[in-house]
Amino acid sequence: MTEKLWFLKSCELFRRLEADDLAMLERRCLSRRFARAAPIYMPADEASGVLLMAEGRAKICSYTDEGKQAILAFVEPGEIFGELALLDSGEREEYAEAVEKSNIIFIPQDVIESLAERHAHVSLGITKLIGLRRRRIERRLKSLLFRSNRERLVSLLLELAEQYGQPTPDGVQLAIKLSHQDLASVIGSTRETVTVLLGELQTEEFLTLGRRKITITALDNLASSIKAPVPRLPRRALFPTV
Repeated sequence: MTEKLWFLKSCELFRRLEADDLAMLERRCLSRRFARAAPIYMPADEASGVLLMAEGRAKICSYTDEGKQAILAFVEPGEIFGELALLDSGEREEYAEAVEKSNIIFIPQDVIESLAERHAHVSLGITKLIGLRRRRIERRLKSLLFRSNRERLVSLLLELAEQYGQPTPDGVQLAIKLSHQDLASVIGSTRETVTVLLGELQTEEFLTLGRRKITITALDNLASSIKAPVPRLPRRALFPTV
């Protein structure tokens, strides 16, 4: 089994495909490696397919009118991104950048559309992916409009727990390494503000901080502090992430 085929079979979206479809998928896909901080695609690039993160990590971003970076999503191994090409094969509206050395597989639009037409689970998976990403973006926009910096940060931490939370003896550890600037770029704040707020949450015993590591020690209390439901921890990695 080739490395590319192994990564394709590891993706939730393609796990149930038969050997012939997997072979076709492998033939038509292109694999490319990106250095840390390298652009994967840019605004106005042709949106001619979707991408699978095989190894590494990326972020999906846009820039505000003031030139500030706004992080829309993080992409982890096994996740599909750039999926809006399936709705409109025009131009990309955001940009994607490798956060670390990454191996990414490009899947042409006609290939993914053909699989979706012939396999209900692929079509359903794509629909769920697009819907989940849109709901998370809408939730973030509402948070930016109506919540304080602290409430936005807590809401993001709960969302990350739902996506990346791993139970440990000390609490729920977020299995994603984010800097204070990363968190600030997601919630529309500043690094200094996020640093102060995380310090307050640690003092109030909601969480503990390590080097790019956050462990939520009181998940129920953290959720109730903003009157939010307690997030369900992931059973396994899925394709969407925002």
